[in-house]
Amino acid sequence: MLSQTAEYALRAIVFLADHHGEPKTAEMIAETSKVPLGYLAKILQGLARNGLIVSQRGLHGGFTLLRSPADVTLYDVVQATDPISRITTCPLNLPGHGTDLCPLHRRLDNAALAVETAFRRTTISQLLSEPTSSRPLCNFPRITPVNPASAAVVTRKTAGAKTAGAKAAGAKIAGNKTTATKTTKKPIKKSR
Repeated sequence: MLSQTAEYALRAIVFLADHHGEPKTAEMIAETSKVPLGYLAKILQGLARNGLIVSQRGLHGGFTLLRSPADVTLYDVVQATDPISRITTCPLNLPGHGTDLCPLHRRLDNAALAVETAFRRTTISQLLSEPTSSRPLCNFPRITPVNPASAAVVTRKTAGAKTAGAKAAGAKIAGNKTTATKTTKKPIKKSR
């Protein structure tokens, strides 16, 4: 029912919404959403042209969602990449049919209308907040601070990633590998 382009665009938007306000590179989006980079680059250009995302150049550049995830619907994303086709006149151009669709084409158009309605009613924010054990559309890691005061200690909610305890113990998490890092303590000067 959905084209591969629309599916890939939805994956990218969901990823950007999950990291709202944080620029993400095309490489990062491609890797985590499992979309081929070359294909994704074209999709991102289309999403930017349609006002859903913005690109930022520079050292801390990347792509960000332009609006709040609560204000972006599945319909917005699909229409920006591969619009849902509705049947308004006889696709066979049969004389006498015109806008009076036959039972087959009327049902096909009703199905397209049902999909369009469901997509208009579903926001990206709803997808992300739906209580489920799996992330929507793709398996990308979500990084959350353990202690908001310390951004250095993080947990990764992915299978195979090490816990925050390893990080706190001086381990460095890179991908799915954990390596020990050497920590040195400086003596604390006591004031008299």
